[in-house]
Amino acid sequence: MSAERELDAAGITAPALRDAYRRCRELNALHGRTYYLATRLLSAEQRPAVHALYGFARWVDDVVDDVHSGPDEKAQALGAIEVRLRDAFEGRAGDDPVLSALIDTVHRYDIPVQHFHDFMASMRMDLTVTDYPTFGDLERYVHGSAAVIGLQVLPVLGTSTSREEAEPAAAALGVAFQLTNFIRDVGEDLDRNRVYLPADELAEFGVDRERLLHARASGKADRQVRAALRDQVRRARRIYEQAWPGIGMLAPRSRPCVLTAYRLYGRILDLVEDADCDVLSRRVVVSHGRRLAVALPALARAVFARAA
Repeated sequence: MSAERELDAAGITAPALRDAYRRCRELNALHGRTYYLATRLLSAEQRPAVHALYGFARWVDDVVDDVHSGPDEKAQALGAIEVRLRDAFEGRAGDDPVLSALIDTVHRYDIPVQHFHDFMASMRMDLTVTDYPTFGDLERYVHGSAAVIGLQVLPVLGTSTSREEAEPAAAALGVAFQLTNFIRDVGEDLDRNRVYLPADELAEFGVDRERLLHARASGKADRQVRAALRDQVRRARRIYEQAWPGIGMLAPRSRPCVLTAYRLYGRILDLVEDADCDVLSRRVVVSHGRRLAVALPALARAVFARAA
């Protein structure tokens, strides 16, 4: 379905606002392959809002991960975004397309603004924090970087229960996705001088940053590193289990989308285990064929749910 039909379905008519949502859609299609595929399973009127939420998160992520900027420059850039975000929430969105679409989505779906402040707080942590001593420390980071993403999207998806009842599972699913990324991308994160795995838990297997760096440099994870990563996979799977009941709490038309994302991200953990957790030298990727094999049956269910 074209962007124009989605915008029509969502009732977005102002030309400048339509342009803003189109820009967010382009960002999603360009950077979020699995995420974008899952959004195709949403109803047309839901998609622009999800694209807007993704567009804002992508904008901030790109600032944090910019390899050409130093910490001071990144801090200034994040500070500027926070000022513009605060102004936008107070009715002064300016002409930035991503912020314009975001604020419109926040108002349409009554999304608490605190979720965005929590997100920005975690993004600021990325400028100075490079290790997490315990999972409790990591939890504080993933609340803002992942849990609140689930909480932001939940009002757009809709629920068959109260929103409050569905929120814990939505937050858990965001965390499960984030932990999956941390496991898959441990090598790339090392290249950015970050380790998003709890140091005390790694130490139980005789693993520290130096051992991870050696595995990254040599191109092969040793027995201890693989055992430590298997332990992290087990935690991620437990959190997926906590999130599972939340899919049934969603509005029926939204379930196929979230179920597809759930299965595709879970498949990443399968691939990590298939590689015996030797992921320091390569990035496991769900194949295009596999993505289609999961998405096509879900598309049929989504169409049925909309018709019902």
